[in-house]
Amino acid sequence: MKKQKKITMKILAAGDFHGDSSITKRLAEKAEKENVDLVILTGDITGMIETENLLKPFLKKGKKVVFVPGNWETKETADFLSKLYGVKNIGEHYIKYKDLGIFGIGSADWELNLNEKKAFDKLKKDFEKIKNLEKKIMVSHMHAAGTKSEFSGIPGSKALRKAIKEFQPDLFLSGHIHEAEGLQEKIGKTKVINVGKKGRIIKI
Repeated sequence: MKKQKKITMKILAAGDFHGDSSITKRLAEKAEKENVDLVILTGDITGMIETENLLKPFLKKGKKVVFVPGNWETKETADFLSKLYGVKNIGEHYIKYKDLGIFGIGSADWELNLNEKKAFDKLKKDFEKIKNLEKKIMVSHMHAAGTKSEFSGIPGSKALRKAIKEFQPDLFLSGHIHEAEGLQEKIGKTKVINVGKKGRIIKI
């Protein structure tokens, strides 16, 4: 019997566009051009300019979108985005998409430091639900402790670092540190990428 060929998925990951719909229009065009299967947003989606119509460009292009709230989103705003656009908040719910599991943690309501125990417990609980899937992505707005993004002088989360080391997802995506956009490294088998408003195409 032939071994089933693994399906490669293409993702557009982005964040930190702070309510600028001109950025989401450009990203939606990129998502269409690259024919991505999924758009993952790492938070700070809203905040400075607008909220209404912000994610509509992705939906008009027929793209599936999931997100975690960043410190510029309130819990109410995250709920509003979820309901208005029909997009999943990974900070609240893990998701399964084909043979891919996505789990993560948000940092809404101006939270600049995660509650480390609570964050790790949430990630562990969600990971248990998707651990048997072939591919796994962990998403956070905040960066993990000991990663390159700490060059900013802002310490990363120890809970995120522990979760990466213990669960070894294929990918860990974060944002928050604008100057760190594009930084990439590995922790064990996990590829760690800081994404930002330019958007990053990733195959998994």
